[in-house]
Amino acid sequence: QPSQRIYHSSISMSLLLGLYSAPSLGLGGARTACATSRAHACMQQQQQPGPPYAGPRSTPLLDTVSTPNDLKGFSLAELKQLSHELRWETINAVSKTGGHLGSSLGVVELTVALHYVFNTPADPVIWDVSHQVYPHKILTGRRERMPTLRQAGGLSGFAKRSESEYDAFGAGHSTTSISAALGMAVAHELRGLDQERTSVAVIGDGAITGGMAYEAMNNAAYLNSRIVVIYNDNGQVSLPTGTPSAGGTVPAGSLSAYTSRLIASKPFQDFRDIAKSINRLFPSEIQQANAKIDEYARGMVSGGTLFEELGFYYIGPVDGHDLDNLVPILENIRDRGGKQPVLLHIKTDKGKGYPPAEAASDKYHGVPKFEVATGKKLTAPAKTPSYTSVFADSLIDLAAADRSVVAITAAMPGGTGVDKFGKRFPKRTFDVGIAEQHAVTFAAGLAVEGIKPFCAIYSTFLQRAYDQLIHDVAIQKLPVRFILDRAGLVGNDGPTHHGSFDLAYIGCIPGIALCAPSDEVELRNMMRTIYEVDDKPTALRYPRGSALGLDVLNDLFEYGLDEYPARGKALPLGKGRVVRGAREDVSSRVAILSLGTRLAESVLAARAIEGAHADVGVTVADARWMKPLDTALVARLAEEHDVLITVEEGSIGGVGGHLLHY
Repeated sequence: QPSQRIYHSSISMSLLLGLYSAPSLGLGGARTACATSRAHACMQQQQQPGPPYAGPRSTPLLDTVSTPNDLKGFSLAELKQLSHELRWETINAVSKTGGHLGSSLGVVELTVALHYVFNTPADPVIWDVSHQVYPHKILTGRRERMPTLRQAGGLSGFAKRSESEYDAFGAGHSTTSISAALGMAVAHELRGLDQERTSVAVIGDGAITGGMAYEAMNNAAYLNSRIVVIYNDNGQVSLPTGTPSAGGTVPAGSLSAYTSRLIASKPFQDFRDIAKSINRLFPSEIQQANAKIDEYARGMVSGGTLFEELGFYYIGPVDGHDLDNLVPILENIRDRGGKQPVLLHIKTDKGKGYPPAEAASDKYHGVPKFEVATGKKLTAPAKTPSYTSVFADSLIDLAAADRSVVAITAAMPGGTGVDKFGKRFPKRTFDVGIAEQHAVTFAAGLAVEGIKPFCAIYSTFLQRAYDQLIHDVAIQKLPVRFILDRAGLVGNDGPTHHGSFDLAYIGCIPGIALCAPSDEVELRNMMRTIYEVDDKPTALRYPRGSALGLDVLNDLFEYGLDEYPARGKALPLGKGRVVRGAREDVSSRVAILSLGTRLAESVLAARAIEGAHADVGVTVADARWMKPLDTALVARLAEEHDVLITVEEGSIGGVGGHLLHY
């Protein structure tokens, strides 16, 4: 057995022979025994080349797992087969609901190994971003609920504490895991609990580009608490990685290049290599005896890794899909003495095991429902452009005429449309990684020098850079143009991704202009408008999804268009418009003041009300701007109508609140 060969070579190290017991090495019992007949039978069902693609016809091992405790008696061969079944269970489940597939497929073996080695949930495992937790959910008692994934009343697409005791910390935004794991480890010590416990943080090469990860790592060594950081390196820093930008097409940031050099310069380490070096986690006299062996085996004679300089004991790189090595390495990390934090660097493949995902530029990061046999996504072709694509096209038009126009994104070029801009203007495209704070202040620095930065960040993610928005941009009145995609409700990604708060958190900042287009024509116009604003910061918000289309625009707003305008035109700053007047000779007059894309529904509501009530007339107005608010329009609507209703897609504190204050 491969596992026996690895264990034999590791115990040949006489200096370490006394440090490990047979149970900790897995030298007996189920793990070194030949696989049971059920595992042998299952291995015959491995995936055949395709298409058509198909998984195992049955899942006999997975069928026995209700909680992670059910894994404890499995052999390594059975763990491998379980991983195969779990991978295809994940594929089949996501094919019916849509979701984050590629990231989940990349951590199947890691998920199995973590739940096999550690005593979850007593040993908390914190998943960074946590969009990769589908295999984890299946192994922790939620398999039967997977058909409800990302649906109302169903399973969350992320870790959620209220959903399961195995979800130690909720997430959805990135770079939180190490801080949370450290806090939980320190809390365990403060409570004076005798039971030794390990807090595990799983963080990817995208999330680790965020500064909060380094703040936490810097503090972890200082506090000397027992945490393990699993650094999951899959080369997919941005979505999609490979977007042409000022830094080329490689993953964003020097850290990714640094870890790539580590992997290129050192072969994957197996358990034998780790056993040679892990002595530093043991008492000092043994550390001294093995110091030279440690330096040789790790190739670190000339100096430590970045992570070691931060106080972590670095192990790696390790193949994150190789359970023969991953399991014993995690066991020895678990059984180490002392409290020095450990960072295990693993290399995985996003989309592993499903060829359509492996071949996609974004590795099937987020997918709609799809056909398993072919990988074909089951979505109807859009009849109208998306708001994201309208933004991208508008920005390209502006940049074609002005070389000072640049685009900035925080690891979301595909989601924001900046990838399209990058293909046209790579040298003016800046992907900073998952580093929204840096993105905002970087944009501020560009604005100081006369560049016109368009900083495209999801509404929910701009929350992470609030101090920079106020301190570095607004107070200095720098003309940074913020593009807030995914404003309002985003549907199945849930509360961590709803863009519900931007109207409130930006609206209270003095000196910033904030607008929201009602449709795709207005979006083009507002892009032109904020482009021309050079004396203050501006923010433009719009939702996820498809625009209205010419037929709807002509019907609801009477645009009279045969085709979309080739270019946008600048709008008056802080001026709204009336798009529908109330009928005359009625006893009651109602005004609806809408901000953003709810304008279409407002017009439909007005028609329905007038159709049902002959004595009621309804006016519909488009605020266009929350800041500055069109107070003249508000005053006229209030004076000429009995009722004034505001409609917006956001939390309390938006345009309705500002109107009441006025």
